[in-house]
Formats: sequence, C-alpha cells, structure tokens
Amino acid sequence: MMSKLFAIVLMALAFGCTKPGGYQIEVVLDGATGKVFLEQREGRNFVPTDTAEIVDGVALLTGNVEFPDIYYLNVEGMNQRAVLFVENTKMKVTGHVDSLQLIKISGSPVNDEYQAIKAELDKDNEAGMAKYQEYQKALQTGDTVNAPRIMEEVRAIFEGQEKKIHDFVRNNPASWVTPMFLTQLQAGMEVAELDSLVSALDPKLSVVPAVITLKERIVKLRAVAIGQIAPDFVQNDKDGNPVKLSDIYSQNEYTLVDFWAAWCGPCRQENPNVVAVFNDYKGKGFGVFGVSLDQDRDRWLKAIEDDKLTWPHVSDLKYWQNEAATLYGISSIPANILVDKSGKIIARNLRAQGLRDKVAELLP
Repeated sequence: MMSKLFAIVLMALAFGCTKPGGYQIEVVLDGATGKVFLEQREGRNFVPTDTAEIVDGVALLTGNVEFPDIYYLNVEGMNQRAVLFVENTKMKVTGHVDSLQLIKISGSPVNDEYQAIKAELDKDNEAGMAKYQEYQKALQTGDTVNAPRIMEEVRAIFEGQEKKIHDFVRNNPASWVTPMFLTQLQAGMEVAELDSLVSALDPKLSVVPAVITLKERIVKLRAVAIGQIAPDFVQNDKDGNPVKLSDIYSQNEYTLVDFWAAWCGPCRQENPNVVAVFNDYKGKGFGVFGVSLDQDRDRWLKAIEDDKLTWPHVSDLKYWQNEAATLYGISSIPANILVDKSGKIIARNLRAQGLRDKVAELLP
C-alpha cells in the first residue's frame, strides 16, 4: 500500500516539475520491471532520449520535444519495441510488457493519426502474407495453374498498400506523420517525383530530420539523373586491384552498373536475368559492372561464383556505407544505372523484362 502511494506522490511531483508545454507519458505495463526507455533511431542504432524507473508497473517519462516525431518505447531486458509519435502533451501507454507492439496509446492526436493509417496497412500485411502462404502451398503441391494467379493477388494487395501510402503522403502534406511514410516510399523513386512530393510539404516540416535527409538525397539524385554523366569512382576488385568506373564503361557501348550484395535476396533472384541479358548481348557491346554492398569478402566471392556473374566486380566491403552507393544515393538494392560509352546515364533501375527490352532497343 505504501509503495503504491509513494509512486503516486513521485508522479505528482514529476508532473509539477515538468517544463510547461512538454510531454508527460504515463507508462502502465503489466509485468514490467526495471526501466523504461524512450528512444530514437540513428541509422541502425536506437539511442535513448529519456529514461524512467518502473514502480509497481508504472513509469513516467517527461521532457520536451521540438516537434512531434517518431520514437520507440523499450523496457529494460526486452527485445521488443513499440512505435509511437511523441508530442508535447499528456499521453498514456497501457498494455503488457510481453507484447509491446500491441500497446494502447492515448492523448496524442498525431499518434492517433499514425495509428489509424497503420491499422489499415497492418490489415494489408496480414492479407498479403496469408495469400503468400497460399501461394507457397500451391507451389509445394505442384499446382502450376493456380500459383501464378495467387501471386498476382499477392502483388495486387501490396501494390494497393503502396498506393494507400502514396495517397496519404499526397493528401496530408502538413501531417507530422507524412515524413516517415515518405521516407519509406522514396527508395527507388526517381528524382522528379521525390522532388515534387518534398516540395509540396508544409514548411513547418522542414525541421524534421527525415525531410532534411530527403532534401539532401534529392541533390544527390539530381547528379545521377538520366542525362547526367555518371560520377566516377574507384574501388578494389576481387583481387584487391583498383578499378575505375570510367575505364569500364569506355570499353563497352553500354554498361549496366549493378549495385547488389550476396545477402540481398531480391538481388540474387534478379541475377539470372542479368546473366541472361549479358550473355545474349555482350557480343554487341553490352557490359555489366558489379558494385557489391557486402561486408563478408568470402560470401561476396562465393555469390559471384554461384550465380555465374562473369563480369568485373568491385567492393569496399563497407555494407550500406559503400562509398559508391552513397555517391549514387542508393538506399535499396538491387539498383542499377545504364550508361553509354561516354558515361552518360541512359536509364535507371532496369529489371526483369524491362532490362532486356531496353538493351534490345539500344543494341538491336
């Protein structure tokens, strides 16, 4: 009884000492002990910005944010994290420590907006994954008639989900939630479309780090847009010898600069298509230059051998910090650019039949 009363007194004192206009997040989690952390993501790391002790399953996080932004709630000793938007208001989090992803959050209009669209997207994820399991079952039973049809249904579900995100971004240019979804969409997006979406954002969002990053990305993408000369770079090949991009493309009529990695499933799935196009058109002047975002040299070399990638390859083995990928604004792979003999960028992100069609058009 005394401990609960003491906890209430502590919370009252904390509320009384909080800077006016700040956030006050009461965290009530069944089964929770230790500490609660409010974190933000920096690259691939989660960095605590606020911490509170849990007393009788209750913790109080207090502070001030410059603007509503996305944060992560973590409990000491737990691997799960809950996603929430924090703004300068009184908020309450309820749930169980074993299911942080199912917590309920009240008091924040911005978070309510986020949760509303997230609920729709979660339904699409569930429907898409259920349909994908149906597709896998069809493959396992040898049902070659229905498997392609089911896969088309899978694609339709996730394409519809992507359209919902696009619509949200376009229809809510002043929402604090929009930068997060725009960041998800921008991978593989051409500079003109990305620029138009970022330019349409409310000026108040210019302080959001995600928007600042997107503006920097637009500058990079303009430098590697279709019609520009591909920025030159040098990286080491499989034997540790430096290779310059311009020395490669000057030897071919057209060269596909292919950003990939051994650990990237979609890259490995696309490799047979690139191999087929390369084998069919290398005699006419088509070349490929592989730039790997690997860290593990042995895994990189094994993938080259296993996938029969018989063109020049380079890597600095810096993973996502690959300097060439950074130079070209690569945020997802597989990604590629097609350049002519002078280094002029002719096309970007050609895959599947699109790659063959473009090369056939240029080298009939």
